[in-house]
Amino acid sequence: MPNRDDDDMETKEATERGKALSLFLRKPVAFLLVTDHTARSPGPMESFSSKSLALQAEKKLLSKMAGRSVAHLFIDETSSEVLDELYRVSKEYTHSRPQAQRVIKDLVKVAVKVAVLHRNGSFGPSELALATRFRQKLRQGAMTALSFGEVDFTFEAAVLAGLLTECRDVLLELVEHHLTPKSHGRIRHVFDHFSDPGLLTALYGPGFTQHLGKICDGLRKMLDEGKL
Repeated sequence: MPNRDDDDMETKEATERGKALSLFLRKPVAFLLVTDHTARSPGPMESFSSKSLALQAEKKLLSKMAGRSVAHLFIDETSSEVLDELYRVSKEYTHSRPQAQRVIKDLVKVAVKVAVLHRNGSFGPSELALATRFRQKLRQGAMTALSFGEVDFTFEAAVLAGLLTECRDVLLELVEHHLTPKSHGRIRHVFDHFSDPGLLTALYGPGFTQHLGKICDGLRKMLDEGKL
């Protein structure tokens, strides 16, 4: 059974980081000045780009603050609920709170960094096409997961694992020239963890019925609202 005291402790530990992130997201004037979206690239004689420097600082700051509780500050309630259930599934399956924390933290870090890159116009036309393809694959994966949860005896771990692996590969291609090898490793960690056939089989088994139900409810709402 999930330990609610552990979850409450994690929330309290994230409070100060959450306050700092909240202040950061209010965008001080000085920060807005160095992230002017009209400057797409430095001039021919420039070797220093304040926009690039600000982008790096922003990614570093947000990634350091990224955590399961802090994520609630910049994703909607439904996504937060799905994220929480994924954490609980990981913790129960691995019997390791630190391992579950790490995979969710890596997920949040990657999501934040990709969002920052997109917001700052860092992706070129071909990369934006990859971003669209990634979203389509993610949506397909969500619809498949939902279908398996709603229709008895249709679950196939290999099918869902394959879709998640495709998502991983497209995302790695998208960020290949933007994120560090360490971030690439985080992407592999997240997708390899959730595409593990053993974890997927457990999720669709009798011991995880409550978690699966909540995940399916969240996915259904996100699909209906066009968030996936």
